[in-house]
Amino acid sequence: MRRLVALIAATIVTGLFSLYTPFAVADKTVATTRSAATDKASAPLRGTLYRVDHHGRSSYLFGTIHVGQAAFYPLEPQVMRALHAADRLVLELDIRDAAAFQQAIVKHALYPDGQTIAAHLPADQLASLKAGLQRAGIPFDNVARMRPWMIANLLIVQTMERNGYPAEEGLERYFLAIAEKEGKTVQELESVDYQLALFDQLNDKQQQDYLAETLRGLADGSELEQSVALLDAWSRADSAKLRSLKQAMLTDESVTSRFLEEILLNRRNPGMTDKIEALLNSDKKIFVAIGALHLIGAGSVPALLKQRGFRVKKIY
Repeated sequence: MRRLVALIAATIVTGLFSLYTPFAVADKTVATTRSAATDKASAPLRGTLYRVDHHGRSSYLFGTIHVGQAAFYPLEPQVMRALHAADRLVLELDIRDAAAFQQAIVKHALYPDGQTIAAHLPADQLASLKAGLQRAGIPFDNVARMRPWMIANLLIVQTMERNGYPAEEGLERYFLAIAEKEGKTVQELESVDYQLALFDQLNDKQQQDYLAETLRGLADGSELEQSVALLDAWSRADSAKLRSLKQAMLTDESVTSRFLEEILLNRRNPGMTDKIEALLNSDKKIFVAIGALHLIGAGSVPALLKQRGFRVKKIY
């Protein structure tokens, strides 16, 4: 659960690895030919949806996940109507900027030339890493210059893909395909450089622990089992289950969970709310699609908007 919670909280996984790693799958950007604009009346509720009424306009906040399945689409009519009616699509990142991803990876996710992860891990952890990579079918040389957090996230993305949840089926690509077809402006709340720089907050020991937690969870299957449970809750719009899973994560003392709570959520939510508030005060209707955990509980984006005087209603 800890690891996929992190995937739901940060968009970087949707574009990071297919742009850099030689073993990543080819980009299968969601196209409108996949019935992206077809709104099935029978489509089930997914994620979580809020309406924000301000200055006579209704805008929407939708909680996403950053991996997915083709079976998730099209989304239910309320979400699709809100998206079609919006003047602007607002995402954590515009993941189409490949150059920005590549520059940020070199800056934040790789060791300098001449250094490899072998010099930054104790011998026993290096052996565990090589064993985990062998199980995943990833040559060590392909990831030797990557920092521990980067390798950990890569292993999770690959595991989810192998089990039917590829990052390229995530919500961002789906929404971007529709925005492109309808000629909508796309606005990002953050930059990829900013998101990857968040991992710079982890010191060497914390990065080692982050990777070790991932390897243990993948080896015993617990990460996949709990991750699928989280995805299932999202796919059924089960807000109570999402809240309980988040609460369980917040009581976990792992490095990953503390990083998620303190950096990926608590630090980012106020900044994203600032950007959303400015957009709500413009003369445009917006559709905001961000990680579902940013919309749940105290300190979430909806809660912060309410504190600032906006009329926020949870649809589901």
